[in-house]
Amino acid sequence: MFSLSELVPLNQHQSSSKLLKPWWEVFMDYLVVLMLMASVLACTEQLSRDRVVCIPLDPLFTANTSDHNPSPHRDVALMTPSTKPPTHVPHNTPPNPHSIGRGRRTHLVYQQYVYISQVCYHEVLPLCSRFFPYMALLQSLLLVASGSFWLHFPHTSARIEHFLAILVKCRESPWTSQALSHAARQESIEETEVVEERRPHQPPPSSSSPSPPVTHTRRSSIDSGADSPLFRRSDSVPLSAGPPSPCPSTLSCNSTMSSMSLGSQVHPPSSKPSLMVDSPRQVMSLDKSDGEQARALFERFRKFRSHCESSDVIYKVYLAQTIFKLLMVMLIVSYTIPLLSSFSFTHTCHPEEQALVGYTTFECIHVLSSFMCKLLVAYLTLLGLYGLLNFYTLSWILHSSLRQYSFHSLNELCSLKDVPDLRNDLAFLLHMLDQYDPLLAQRLSVFLSPVSESRLLEENLERRWGEEKLRAMTSVDAEGCSRLQLVALPRLPPALYALSQLQVLKLELITDARFTAQVTNMTSLRELHLYHCTAAVDPSAIGVLQERLEVIHLSFTQASEIPSWVFSLRSLHELHLSGRLSSEVGVGRSWALGSLRQLRHLRVLVIRSMLQRIPGELCEVAGSLVRLEIYNEGTRLLVLTGLKRMVDLTELLLQDCQLERLPSTLLALTNLRTLDLQHNNLRTLEELLSMAHLRRLSCLRLAYNRILALPASVSVLRGLELLDLSNNQLQSLPPALFTLRRLRRLLLAGNLLEVLPAEVKALQLLTELDLSGNRIERLPRELFNSCLELRILNVAHNSLCSLPRGIAALSQLCRLDLSSNSLEELPAELGCCSGLRGGGLLVEDWLFLSLPPNVRDILSRSSLPSGAHSEDRSRPLSDTFPYFSPTQWSFSSALESQI
Repeated sequence: MFSLSELVPLNQHQSSSKLLKPWWEVFMDYLVVLMLMASVLACTEQLSRDRVVCIPLDPLFTANTSDHNPSPHRDVALMTPSTKPPTHVPHNTPPNPHSIGRGRRTHLVYQQYVYISQVCYHEVLPLCSRFFPYMALLQSLLLVASGSFWLHFPHTSARIEHFLAILVKCRESPWTSQALSHAARQESIEETEVVEERRPHQPPPSSSSPSPPVTHTRRSSIDSGADSPLFRRSDSVPLSAGPPSPCPSTLSCNSTMSSMSLGSQVHPPSSKPSLMVDSPRQVMSLDKSDGEQARALFERFRKFRSHCESSDVIYKVYLAQTIFKLLMVMLIVSYTIPLLSSFSFTHTCHPEEQALVGYTTFECIHVLSSFMCKLLVAYLTLLGLYGLLNFYTLSWILHSSLRQYSFHSLNELCSLKDVPDLRNDLAFLLHMLDQYDPLLAQRLSVFLSPVSESRLLEENLERRWGEEKLRAMTSVDAEGCSRLQLVALPRLPPALYALSQLQVLKLELITDARFTAQVTNMTSLRELHLYHCTAAVDPSAIGVLQERLEVIHLSFTQASEIPSWVFSLRSLHELHLSGRLSSEVGVGRSWALGSLRQLRHLRVLVIRSMLQRIPGELCEVAGSLVRLEIYNEGTRLLVLTGLKRMVDLTELLLQDCQLERLPSTLLALTNLRTLDLQHNNLRTLEELLSMAHLRRLSCLRLAYNRILALPASVSVLRGLELLDLSNNQLQSLPPALFTLRRLRRLLLAGNLLEVLPAEVKALQLLTELDLSGNRIERLPRELFNSCLELRILNVAHNSLCSLPRGIAALSQLCRLDLSSNSLEELPAELGCCSGLRGGGLLVEDWLFLSLPPNVRDILSRSSLPSGAHSEDRSRPLSDTFPYFSPTQWSFSSALESQI
């Protein structure tokens, strides 16, 4: 037995699947039911009443009849006592009810009659008379199964059920009514504006007749569905007190006309037709749950569309089903029509059972022959109508483009003009849905419209990302600039434009970022970061960004993702590009470097990519560019000729470019002040001699290379103030190095040095010396006697056994790192270095305890305000070993929550 709860889903599925059945499918279902009922009735009669009644024929009568009429058809005549009296009974004998019945005696008992009737039923009766009801029943069941095969086929049923589920959700969603109401209102406003423009060209209407613009506006609202029950909920003047029906099928012509008549009575004609469509109205807003459901429905429909438009299996199954049903009808009709002549009421039977019954010929009648014949005619009539409907269905399929669906055909019903065209299975389902009710496709189009989705996202953003929340997420950096970072939003929240004090805006993974004309309210915006975010700008907002933006950071995957409006920012000073720009020819063709000519004030260009050559197009900004940074991510930079024209360049950074020698193009950069070639494959510095004319060069960074020796030609760089040779393979230092009298910072960490020459005393302006990570066993005494400006000395991770006397002369020393050495004790004169107080001395704890107690007390005293000692105790002031305070390692809770 089935429970009621198990039968409810079946009923729901049948009620939902009827939305995809056009009128001919419904009509064919009824015809199949009638054919099934006729076949069941025939089977019932066949099982209950089907029999043959036979009586024997008199041989003498048969012979006499044969003599007078030798035609064999005379044997078919019915010889019964009730229809024709026997020949030996006189015709003029009056009937006597009390007399004994006299007739031809057959001398057969009842069992013999039953026996001969069964024999003749199987020998004489045609097959169509015996098996037609069962064949009709099987045929009807086959037609029933094939009629809904496309709804239950495994490859189509899942898509159809998913489509119907989405359709039900779209029909019941509050966003559907709101979107259609808004679209209808916009259409009414547009048509009213057109009427206002045409009014001066028309004669003024009389006061007695209604105004034509009012009539036209009312008609447009009716056509667009604005006065239908779907939109009464959001109308300013309700036409009915009842709530709107979510089902579009409730729309009827009568209700529309009644609404029109009621509206005409309530709103008399006037000279201002915009009074009805432009009047202020309270727009229905969705709550949080309805908005989330609508967004989920958009995403669900988008995935279903991409899945259904990839194939047309539903269309093919329905076409095959229609052809199969038509062939079935033709086959049934072809072998059933000839059977009509086989039905006969009388039959002559010649059984070979004379020894049992004593007769050779019997005259039989079929009781149900006339009934079966009429039932067969009715069955063929229904079957013919069924075949005509299938033929109509096939012609409709072949003559219609069912694999293409355009909503432009619903312009009179649908107010959304931006709905894309559909194809394949989804288009076929919508064509079938139109045959049931075109208004269902109108409500479904809401979730296909990009404008509708954009409006929904705007409402959700306005509700979730208000001005108060954005101000709470705004932070201030060390430079005093207000910053805001937005991550993984569908679009920019409208409240963003109210932040007039915002200076730095970071946008990351925003799918549809668009700057509107409201960006004029952001008067302090100067810096913009776009991380994998293709931002669009309205034409009215481009001028504002061109005047205000000074720094922009772009992170992308392909060069085609770079917004074209970036290269039109006239006031841009810094441009940071991070992404793949290179191709076989060096730079991606989709990056229009020719447009850099508009960046006349560009001073800093930073590129993080995999370039094979310096783009020659950079020469267009060579007149203003002063700093160029290229982080090439390990790709070898082959061609650097593009640097020759950048004569005004003062800072050049080429990292991870796999350079093996100093580029010869550096000779043209006479104004160069800083050269950074870290993280390359430099092995030799023989080209330093050719850089003698770079007299303004003051900073040279060659760390993280494979330099084996420093040539004596380094002495030509007389203006050098910073030399970074960290993490190379240097084993010794040439005396020419100590001729650079202006040198202030010398970084030699991570090499193979064993001795520091005494010539270091010539560097009297030296303020920082980094020798950590080498093999030095002792320090020269001249270092402490001559380099009196030394403030930072890092000799950690060496092999020092002792410190020479005279360290007390370094009165400016504020950082001394002696950790990880072979020292056994520390000189007590360290207490004379006042700059080492408060954590300036970095050694092991046990070694620090070897100092006298009074010296330990002096060094432990903090010369900084309370609270700064604990934070800065182990902080080196060298950029080779950067220090990160605990506050710098912490993350912003608001930003972390957004990520």
